[in-house]
Amino acid sequence: MNDAEEVAGLPKTSNYRYAKQVGNQLFVAGQVPHDSNAQRVGQSDPSVQAAQCLANFRQLLIVHGFSEVDIQQLTIYVVGEAANLTSAWSAVEQWFNRNVPPATLLCVAQLGYADQLVEIDATIIREVSE
Repeated sequence: MNDAEEVAGLPKTSNYRYAKQVGNQLFVAGQVPHDSNAQRVGQSDPSVQAAQCLANFRQLLIVHGFSEVDIQQLTIYVVGEAANLTSAWSAVEQWFNRNVPPATLLCVAQLGYADQLVEIDATIIREVSE
């Protein structure tokens, strides 16, 4: 189900689909801070975890023929106190060279994996030229 994504370096997953393309849209699952070996990175560091989530997005976009300019909106989920939100947001700003698409930054109680502090979801739409 995720063969192309795994070849591109995204972690192997079971019973989990990374994305589905429908026309000019890519519906994606939230990206988590796992490297290509399915190891969580950046223990206790929301900035490192956010950067890994975005690096995974980059690979996912490439696999499906999209690019970073096709990211129309972000939702960034962060566990912990205000300092964690600030740290994760700083990594997002840096990744987008301070030109972040519309985004929502949310503090949540828990995410899907132990010690996971950040997950990032996005709306991906390639604008169609007329």
